[in-house]
Amino acid sequence: MYEGILPVYKSRGLTSHDVVFKLRKILKTKKIGHTGTLDPEVDGVLPICIGQATKVSDYVMDMGKTYRAEVTVGFSTTTEDQTGDILESANIIPNQFTESQVDEVLNRFKGIITQTPPMYSSVKVNGRKLYEYARNGEDVERPKRQVHILHIERLTELQFNHNVMSFEIEVSCGKGTYIRTLATDIGRALGYPAHMSKLTRTMSGGFTLAQSLSIESIQSMHIENTLQPKLFPLVYGLKALPQFEVGREDLKKRILNGQKLPKKWITIPFERELVMWDTQDKRVLAIYELHPERHEEIKPKKVFH
Repeated sequence: MYEGILPVYKSRGLTSHDVVFKLRKILKTKKIGHTGTLDPEVDGVLPICIGQATKVSDYVMDMGKTYRAEVTVGFSTTTEDQTGDILESANIIPNQFTESQVDEVLNRFKGIITQTPPMYSSVKVNGRKLYEYARNGEDVERPKRQVHILHIERLTELQFNHNVMSFEIEVSCGKGTYIRTLATDIGRALGYPAHMSKLTRTMSGGFTLAQSLSIESIQSMHIENTLQPKLFPLVYGLKALPQFEVGREDLKKRILNGQKLPKKWITIPFERELVMWDTQDKRVLAIYELHPERHEEIKPKKVFH
């Protein structure tokens, strides 16, 4: 049975759920989960967790993502991307903006910014997803959220065609960032309606496009029995956490039995969580966290048998 993290290339036209469904049939296992939804019209890296690695999917998602997006300035849409109906339009004349003007606007979005999630999104308000309100023509106040843009830069020259301006950007960001909302906000900062006209996720959870396998390749490798070496051990999904090396057999048993431990036993600095690493077998034993009430103790959050 397979176990580990498999970086998959999701092609356009498939949902993230479609990918999981197909892989469950190919690999003949139900214990498979993805690490962050990609919309059907978006392609790119989708790390898939298999077996016990499903326990670390949240940590993979927390490691950040990188996208290549096309921003089109001249009209906005109901969905904030190329799939929606035109909401507002304003003609852009050739050379209306310079590259330095656009770059100056892009620089404003570096760091912590505030976003309002799009109506066509899965963010829940009063127990219902926003896209459910949108499909019923209902208006609802959307909660603002703060997101982190670690890096943003323009990758291509400005293109002026058919009364619009378009250009591609690269964005590295934290969890919960909506790139289509970022595109509309960039247009708003330029003083014109805009939308995201194309999107590819080039990195997720530390995995790149170059490492990602298509579903067809995965199926072939499974048949040829050559797939297992392509899976990454679950520790790859925990790279953001400090690792405490465990060598004593008695301590390993206590950890695997889910026992609480004295915090003073931990000889490395950590803020909230840490990985218990078996130095002999080279595997993750557990993830421990600070005890919420007993400050002198740490307790297991997830144990891997």
